[in-house]
Amino acid sequence: MAKKGNRIQVILECTEHKNSGQAGMSRYITTKNRKNTTERIELKKYNPILKKYTVHKEIK
Repeated sequence: MAKKGNRIQVILECTEHKNSGQAGMSRYITTKNRKNTTERIELKKYNPILKKYTVHKEIK
């Protein structure tokens, strides 16, 4: 039986790439503890299309 924990999977999407209008998208999947971090997370991740590190925000 699978145990029910506080960790959930979230999808992070690049904010700069979305606003630039270029084709494609940069997304990452990670986990977060919903008890400790109730708000949406923002992490700096590498965007291979823009070839630089950008801010990725959690989407629903």
